[in-house]
Amino acid sequence: MGGILNMDPVLIQALQEVSDPEFPISIVDMGLIYGVEMQGNTAHVTMTYTSTGCGCMQWIESDIKKRLLQEESVLEVEIEVVWSPAWTVDQMSEAGKKILKSWGVSSK
Repeated sequence: MGGILNMDPVLIQALQEVSDPEFPISIVDMGLIYGVEMQGNTAHVTMTYTSTGCGCMQWIESDIKKRLLQEESVLEVEIEVVWSPAWTVDQMSEAGKKILKSWGVSSK
């Protein structure tokens, strides 16, 4: 996979409400979501993590499913985790970088 995939605006807005468990920042602003789109009644999410050893993977995926299933058109959620391209701080939104900076964490 290369770069960003399709982004459904309703679903990406919903995912703004899913926070990284370690920092008060959405997984969207963190740059973890590479794509989210509807296929029938299924929301397909393509995402990554900051590292292969992330201890919060199951927690984040559970939160993604819970939030997307609140959308009227979503009956099922499928999540594909990819490692290419690898996550870097460059994928974070400017808002995300400001939040991390306010917590004393450098984003560059």
